[in-house]
Amino acid sequence: MGQVVVRGTTWLLVILCILFGSPPDMRQVRPVAMLLLAAFVLVLVQLVPLPPSVWQMLPGRANLGGIIDPLSWRPLAIVPGAAWNAASSLIVPFAVLLFLAGMEPRERAWLPGILLGLAAFSMIIGLLQFSGAGFANPFINDTPGQVAGMFANRNHFALFLALGCLIAPTWAFGNSRPGWRIPIALGLLILFAMTILASGSRAGILVGVPGIGIGLFMARNGIRRMLRHAPRWMFPAILVGVVALIAIFILLLVAADRAVSIDRAFALDRAEDMRTRGLPTVLAMVSLYFPAGSGFGGFDPMFRMHEPFELLKPTYFNHAHNDFLEIALDGGLPGVLLLAAAIGWWLIASIRAWRGDTSYATARLGSALLLLIFMASMLDYPARTPMMMAVIVIAASWLNASADFRAKTAARVDRLA
Repeated sequence: MGQVVVRGTTWLLVILCILFGSPPDMRQVRPVAMLLLAAFVLVLVQLVPLPPSVWQMLPGRANLGGIIDPLSWRPLAIVPGAAWNAASSLIVPFAVLLFLAGMEPRERAWLPGILLGLAAFSMIIGLLQFSGAGFANPFINDTPGQVAGMFANRNHFALFLALGCLIAPTWAFGNSRPGWRIPIALGLLILFAMTILASGSRAGILVGVPGIGIGLFMARNGIRRMLRHAPRWMFPAILVGVVALIAIFILLLVAADRAVSIDRAFALDRAEDMRTRGLPTVLAMVSLYFPAGSGFGGFDPMFRMHEPFELLKPTYFNHAHNDFLEIALDGGLPGVLLLAAAIGWWLIASIRAWRGDTSYATARLGSALLLLIFMASMLDYPARTPMMMAVIVIAASWLNASADFRAKTAARVDRLA
C-alpha cells in the first residue's frame, strides 16, 4: 500500500513540476542522471521478450523448461512482474533528480536541514515505539514491537539516524554564524546515538560509530573558526568533551538495560542466523544465473525455488541482505559492471572532494553519506527503500555539484591565463 501511495504521489509531483516548475538544468546532475538512466535501461532490457531458443540457452533456465511453454517468447527476467515493479520504483530517484536540477542554489542549501528534520521526526516516532506506543501504519509492512521509526526495518531506521549523525555537525558549523544551531545539533547527535542503540540494530552500531566520527571530523574547521580567539587547548578539549558526553549517555543507556543493539550484538537470533545460513544458497544462485542474471526484483520467488528443506520456516527470506550480492544475482554481469561504474565514480569524486579546500564541505558530506549507505548495503538492502533512494540521489548530486563547480572554475582560470 505504501509503495502505491509513494509512487502515485511522486508521479503527481513530477507532472506538476513539469507544468509549473522552472526548466531543470540536467548539467548539474549529469553523472548521476547517466547512472540512474543506465539502471533503468538495464531493467527494461531484462523485459524484452526473447525467442525460445535464446531464452533456454541462458544460465539457469534449463530447469524451468518443464513448467514453461517451450514455444513461448520469454523475457530475461524469470519473474517479469517483479522486474516491472523494480522499474517503476525508479520513479522516486528520477523525480528527486528532476527536482534538484530545477532548484536554485538558495533552495538547495535548505536540503541538509530538511534531511536532518526528517531524521529527527523518524527518531521521535522510534522513541514513541520504544516507550511502548503502538502504531497501526497501513503504509509499511513493519514488525510489531520493533523500533523502526517510519521504516519497516530497524536496520534502515538506524542507518537513517546514522546519516543524521553525519549531517548534524555539518549543518551546525557549515553556517558562518552557527549560534542556536550548535546546541540543537549536539542534542540531536546524542539522541540519534542513543536511539540507534535502543533500536536493536547491530548494523546500526557499525554505521553509527563512523557516522559520529566522520561528522565531528568534517565539522573541525567550523569549530576552529568559532574558537579562533580561544586558547589552542580549547579545540581538542571540546571534541573530547562531546565524545565523552555521548559516551556517558550511552553508558547510562547500557546501565538501564536499554541498549538493545548492544544486547543483540552478543546474542544470535533466528533472523540474523538465517542470513548466515542462507548465504551458501544465495552464492549458489549467483553462480547458477551468472552472467545473465535472474532479473531484478525477483529474489523472493527465486529463493523459494532454491531454498533447501532445512531453511524452511514460517517467515520468508525476502532479500539476500547483501545488496552487492543481490545485484550480482539479479543483474548478472551488466549489473556488476554498472555497480562498479557507480562505485568508481563515487571514489574518484570523493578523492577530489577530500583533497579540496573548505568549498568542498557539501561534497564531502555527500561522499560520507554514500559511504555509510554502501557499508549498510553489505548487511541489508536500504537502497531499495524510497527514502534511501532519495537520499542517495541528493548525496550524489552534492558530490557531483562541487566537483563540477571546481572543474568550471579551473576552466575559467585556464581561459584567463
